Amino acid sequence: MTRAERLLAELITLPSVNPAFAPSDGAPTRRPRALCGEKKVADFLASVAARAGLEVEFQPVLPGRSNIIARLLPRNRVRQTILFAPHLDTVGADDSQFAARRRHGRLYGRGACDTKGSVAAMLTALAELAASPSRPQETEVVFAGLVDEEHAQAGARALIAGKFRADLAIVGEPTRLQAVTAHKGSLWLQLETSGQAAHGSTPQLGRNAIHAMARIVDLLETGYAAKLRRRKHPLLGAATINVGSIRGGTQPNIVPDHCAITIDRRTLPGETEAGVRREIAALLRAKRLPAAISSTKLAPALPLETDPKLPLVRQFLRNVGQVRPMGADFFCDAAVLSEGGIPSLVFGPGDIAQAHTADEWISLRSLERGKDLLLRFLKSLP
Repeated sequence: MTRAERLLAELITLPSVNPAFAPSDGAPTRRPRALCGEKKVADFLASVAARAGLEVEFQPVLPGRSNIIARLLPRNRVRQTILFAPHLDTVGADDSQFAARRRHGRLYGRGACDTKGSVAAMLTALAELAASPSRPQETEVVFAGLVDEEHAQAGARALIAGKFRADLAIVGEPTRLQAVTAHKGSLWLQLETSGQAAHGSTPQLGRNAIHAMARIVDLLETGYAAKLRRRKHPLLGAATINVGSIRGGTQPNIVPDHCAITIDRRTLPGETEAGVRREIAALLRAKRLPAAISSTKLAPALPLETDPKLPLVRQFLRNVGQVRPMGADFFCDAAVLSEGGIPSLVFGPGDIAQAHTADEWISLRSLERGKDLLLRFLKSLP
């Protein structure tokens, strides 16, 4: 095993399921809530970083959940700071997924690519840099293992609220080792229709809220979706909408007086929640389809767009052998850090196609290559 592979295998065996996705205690095949959270992983990484000679601290974020921050100071005065920012939490999994399994050049297990692979590649690169004579003279490198990315990004938000600043953040996500400078935002909205209850034998005396909502769903999935397909970004393509859930009525013989849907609206740079809500409200008014609109997100999930011409971004692209940046459909901590004033890009081993799957895996070649590319970039810094 290489150093990065060994570290990743150990991380997989330490469950760090986000408590927001934990089942109730006593579920037969799932980790109970008491065994969730990022603490075990954070404590383990703190010991690894300390052995590598890094300065380690914890930043409390939520009860029992802290960001782990490890610093490599330059030999001389700090002139710039580079931030490595993968997240430590994962989505839920069966117990069997917390065993690292090596097969056909892949390492399997929950978090293998999302994003404990990035954690292992980034911290290993930083540890090797600390022992190298090529250690930067004027660049501080900070590793921040962030909590809660999969739910409300509380770790990244706490980092920004704590006035942490850097000249460039490299956010660890499975991008197939492609540098991503733009990603979509994620806006979750709830639409509710109201009607008039009546007996099912006399529906003409009522007003069916589900029927009203059916018209809205059809409008959103046809006319509105077609309109969004014409709204394109050079790296991200079109904005999208998906009606993900619907709830209404109580039983067949009652005309339903309430119905609600939730929608996932993926936004492009320049779009805002307020603007999207106004756009949907105007569309419904034009079709005489009244509905109440509210947000179900705990915090804004904004799109990301970082200027690829920024000197450090261009330097990173050169070091990873990339001519032009890429875009990503998914949302991540990069947008939170960028909104907080830190120019951010997304980069890491693995493929997002394997993230959140029942048989999650990462290519070990990708893991090692990712570590090498990150180390190459660090060694190019002053």
